[in-house]
Amino acid sequence: MKKIVYIDMDGVLADFGTAIGRLPPEVAREYAGRPDDVPGIFAGLDPMPGAVESFAELADLFDVYVLSTAPWENPSAWSDKLVWVKTHLGRAAYKRLILTHHKDLNVGDFLIDDRPERGARSFRGELIQFGSAQFPAWPAVMAYMRRRAEEA
Repeated sequence: MKKIVYIDMDGVLADFGTAIGRLPPEVAREYAGRPDDVPGIFAGLDPMPGAVESFAELADLFDVYVLSTAPWENPSAWSDKLVWVKTHLGRAAYKRLILTHHKDLNVGDFLIDDRPERGARSFRGELIQFGSAQFPAWPAVMAYMRRRAEEA
């Protein structure tokens, strides 16, 4: 039985900063301090470098899901995240998107996330903090996950 891996979307698979940089100045001013609430912002995210290839490889090695939080005050975020997953991750992510504000309620072996909030800190498996000194980007994460797959 394959081990279960959850991967956060924003800041791990998708580069949230790319969409912020593309906002028209008037929209950026209107949503200053709360860019998550900009309607449609999640549709315009670029993949993080190496994320798409890493997801595909992880999907071969593990039982992989995208585990993300969608802003409560931005209803389009929920559908935009689905469209992003379909567009960038394709068939390997079919029906593997979980949107939740309580990541710790999901049972699995690994959670790759850039922040310990929204239940990630309490996740009962192993939290791999993307962007940390140990896991600064996808190459370091993949080297570690390949070793873990060999142990299984």
